Parts: sequence; structure tokens; C-alpha cells
Amino acid sequence: MNELLWLLEIVVCFSLVVLAYKLFGKAGLWAWIPISIIIANIQVTKTIEIFGFAATLGNVIYSSSFLVTDLLTERYGKADAKKAVLLGFFTLVVMVSLMNLAMIFAPIATDSHSLGIDKNLKDIFGLMPRIGLASLAAYLVSQWHDVWAFELWKSKYPSRKQLWIRNNLSTLVSQFLDTVIFTMIAFYGTMPMNILLEIVFTTYLLKGLISLADTPFLYLAMKIVPMGEKESKP
Repeated sequence: MNELLWLLEIVVCFSLVVLAYKLFGKAGLWAWIPISIIIANIQVTKTIEIFGFAATLGNVIYSSSFLVTDLLTERYGKADAKKAVLLGFFTLVVMVSLMNLAMIFAPIATDSHSLGIDKNLKDIFGLMPRIGLASLAAYLVSQWHDVWAFELWKSKYPSRKQLWIRNNLSTLVSQFLDTVIFTMIAFYGTMPMNILLEIVFTTYLLKGLISLADTPFLYLAMKIVPMGEKESKP
């Protein structure tokens, strides 16, 4: 069931990106970045087994942000994609800061419901400073690289038929950077190197498959004229 649900999540998630673009255009893509960041950081607290590997949830919704930045770069240009990346980074900083501040408040000691909610919040948002730093660094470097690399490959493979080349070359490398940076900052020195490398391999394998799956949705989005836009941008 996990494998089928994982495939379903990919289809649903990427379809919602296309729908957000159809309904709201560029604004919908910008809005999707904070959505993906917040949901990914909540889902990542749940561990599952998929295709025989232990993995966390959140990889699909997080990977959808690369689809968004590629679509923004292709349709509107690098400047708008960079704004989306900075918006996501700001969202991550705000979420970590405000939720960790919220956890400092003491719940009503006689209210078992409040005590339970407080524990759940700490389980979900109680990121150690090292984990938070790893997440921020991995996000900023990988997303910035994705925008830069997509524009680079677009200059070499500019036709619409070659969209899949620049999409996959930029995203696959960016996902690798994201996986390596996060894993090494978050866990280096806490476990043997062979375990770290195994985590990098299995996480990147899943992210790579997700990245390849976003290409049809990118082509679909490129055929869409968002509501309120008179014509498709070049």
C-alpha cells in the first residue's frame, strides 16, 4: 500500500501544482513554495518503509518546489524564480522561529488536552538548531542551483522539445546537493560514515524518481494559459 500511496501522492501533488498555476498564474506558483515548505516539514516527522527502504514522508511535496522553480524560470524568467526561492527560505525561517517560540509557552498543567497538544507540537516542530541549520542550508543552496542550472541548460538546449533535458539535468543535480548538504550537516559525526552514505543513497534514489516524474507535469503546465493571462509567455 505504501508504494501505491506514494505514486498517488506524486500524481496528486504535481496535479495540484498545475491547478494552482491554471487558477492563479505566477501568484499560484509563488504561493505553492510556502505550502510545500510547511507541509514537508510536518510530513518529515513520519517514517515509512517504501520499496524496501526506510524513508520519511515529505519528499514528494518538497520536490514539487523544484517543479515550481523550473516552471517559473521557463515561463517568467530567472528573477521571478529567485523571488520564489527567497520566499521559501523566508517561510522556513519564520516557521522554525515562531513554532519554537510557541513551544516555550507553558501549557495549563491541569489540562490534559493542552499537555498532549504541547507534546505533539514539540515532536513535530522541536527541531534542534543543527537540524534547522541543515534544512535552511540545503534548501537555499539546492534551490538557488536549480534556478541557475535550469537557465544554463536552457541556453544550451533552448527549444521546447528540449525542455525535459534542462528540467531533469537541473533538478537531479539540485536534489543531490540538497540530500548531501542536509545529511552531512544534520548527522555528520553522529553515526558511522557508511550509514550516512546509505542514507544519502536511498534518499536521493527516491528524490531522483520523483524528479523524473515531474517532467510530464511541466510539459502540461506549459500548455496552460493561466486565468487572467491573455497569452502564454515565451
